[in-house]
Amino acid sequence: MPKCFSFAAAYDRWCRFSFSRAGLKSTTTDLGEGTVMHCWVPKTYNPNKPNLLLLHGLGAKGMWQWSMFISRFIETFNLYVPDLLFFGESYTTQPERTEQFQAQCVAGVLKAQGVRKTKVVGPSYGGFVAYSLAAQFPEMVEKLVLCCAGVCMEEKDIEDGMFQLKSVDEAVSLLLPQTPEKMKEMLKVVFYKPVWNVPNCILQDFLDVMCTEYTQEWTGLLNALLKDRKMSNLPKITQPTLIIWGEYDKVFPLELGHRLKRHLDENAQLVVIKDCGHAMTGGEMKEMNKRMKSFLVDRPLSPEKANQTKGQKVH
Repeated sequence: MPKCFSFAAAYDRWCRFSFSRAGLKSTTTDLGEGTVMHCWVPKTYNPNKPNLLLLHGLGAKGMWQWSMFISRFIETFNLYVPDLLFFGESYTTQPERTEQFQAQCVAGVLKAQGVRKTKVVGPSYGGFVAYSLAAQFPEMVEKLVLCCAGVCMEEKDIEDGMFQLKSVDEAVSLLLPQTPEKMKEMLKVVFYKPVWNVPNCILQDFLDVMCTEYTQEWTGLLNALLKDRKMSNLPKITQPTLIIWGEYDKVFPLELGHRLKRHLDENAQLVVIKDCGHAMTGGEMKEMNKRMKSFLVDRPLSPEKANQTKGQKVH
């Protein structure tokens, strides 16, 4: 019997309505050589507001990642919410799959929109792209928020037993689920606290809408992220950086947050979210929003203040 209703498609329509109502419009930018980027941008640019770029993680496009946040940021910032390559309406015919290429494409969109400087937020995979953007275009990125983004990981960390997963193939299978059963396995890993029991039909609907078109390309993105990764190749950025991490993150363990803090030294603050995994829900998300806004709008916290926040729940 044909499916007559899609929860995922309905949610997608609701997100589009919410973004439009908030004052954003959908745009596409042809960067040439077979690369097209989609981005939500201000309908009316306000020169008196700072700019804020919101990148998304793996498995979501921009408006799905940030639909619950835009109303909290729109009054303060000119918002830019792109779809990274192979998410939403962004794609390329080029073979490149690295976060460096993703960052170059994001920079191309910002330049096309006349954005010279911006603050950037990047969760998980989006944090890899955000970090690369800050490293390649330091004059463009003013401040950086990285949420559970394991940019300091090395390929050998998998062999050394830092992760629950024992190989890149296992990581691909878990993080890019193709069945409701695999989706449930993934949810158990990304959330610290048990999530509600989502019916298989809803999970399958989500997979049909979001996770079928670019599975091969997503696998390429993950492989490029992990292959031959070494700390010695990671540039040291100088922008003020807020690092937010879940205490019980099973995707990128907390040790990587401490490693990143040591790498960036005095330019970074680390906030550890108690009783939280890789993904955040409820009050954790609400508190994270408050911490991000405080960092992005106001002066960075002093080291003493930053230490006081360690162990508090954030959203």
